[in-house]
Parts: sequence; structure tokens; C-alpha cells
Amino acid sequence: MVAIIDYGVGNLFSLKSSLAALGATATVTADRDVIRAADRVILPGVGAFGDAAEKLRQSGLAEVVCEVAKSGKPIMGICLGMQLLLEKSFEYGEHEGLGLIKGEIRPITDVIPADLKVPHIGWNALQFHGKKHPLFKYLNEGDCVYFVHSYYGANCEDAVIATAEYGAPLTAAVAKDNVMGCQFHPEKSGNAGLSILRAFCEMEGTVC
Repeated sequence: MVAIIDYGVGNLFSLKSSLAALGATATVTADRDVIRAADRVILPGVGAFGDAAEKLRQSGLAEVVCEVAKSGKPIMGICLGMQLLLEKSFEYGEHEGLGLIKGEIRPITDVIPADLKVPHIGWNALQFHGKKHPLFKYLNEGDCVYFVHSYYGANCEDAVIATAEYGAPLTAAVAKDNVMGCQFHPEKSGNAGLSILRAFCEMEGTVC
């Protein structure tokens, strides 16, 4: 069973529908015991980092996410959920993340040309880094996924498993052992996104 964490932010039910289309059993929940008992966990998220991090901590779910990560079960953050996995964010101030992956969240305006629109919205091709990660087992390099973001993962080179070009190579996905994150939205990325979710649902224990 896949637990989709409900802490008040995120496109939860389209994600659940995508998993259902794959035949996966998924539940949207804020119940700590249900999350702990799940085989795999997804941390979604849209909106501002600071607000989301505060909601996650006030609900007690930040602690549960860290417990799941330490247990070795596969856990994946999506969009803002990926960003929360890192150490800190500089979105409207400085905010502490979960620190499960080394790195920080910074505005894409720091690195992209001034004439490009922000937020970065649209389809972009994935470029794999190093050995293809198990999350991408059904994808080919160059397959496109859908992004909506104004901030990106910086100083996280050791964890980057894919980038996407938007005037500069931006972090598209990160991973450390059983903890993974996608800046893009698999649930909005057609067959490529479904392939990523299928690979995630097949993962067992500590991934790599």
C-alpha cells in the first residue's frame, strides 16, 4: 500500500488516481499509524515552502516522514514535497527543511537567463546523471515530464539523478538510498509520469 501524506497542500487525488490507474492500492491520509504501516510513502506539495514546512511540523507528520526514511521504506517527494526533503529553503526568507537529502532550495532566477518566464511551466526532457536510477527503469533519457516551479534544488550535486534544461540545467530529481524526490509532477506527466510511479511502486526496502 502507498500512503499519500495529507498535510493540507498538494494535488492529492489526481496522484491517487494515477496510482489507481496502475493497479496500486493508495490512500490519502494524515493518520500517522497508517503512514508508518504503508509499504511506500509519497510526500506531495504545492505552494510556499515555509507554510508547508510549518504545517508538516505542526501536524507531527514531519517526524513520521523522518521515521519512514530511517526505516528503509521507499519514500518519494513530489514538487514542493521534494524540496522539503532538503536541508533548507530561501523562498521568502530562510526555512528549515527535513534534511533527509543534502542541499537547499533557491530561486531559479539565480541561474536562468533574465528573459525566461518564471515560474518555469511546461514539458522538459530529463537528462540522467550517473547510472540510471531505479525510479527511471521504464524511461529513456530525453523523455519529457511536466514542471511548475520557481525554485530549484541547489548544492545537492551528490544526490542529483536527473536534470532538465531551462536556460540552465535545473535539478529535476534527487535520491539518497530509499529517499527520492521529483521536482516535476509525475501525475501530470502522461505515460512518462505513470512509468515513474510504476517503478516507485515496485521498489522494495532500501533502494540503493
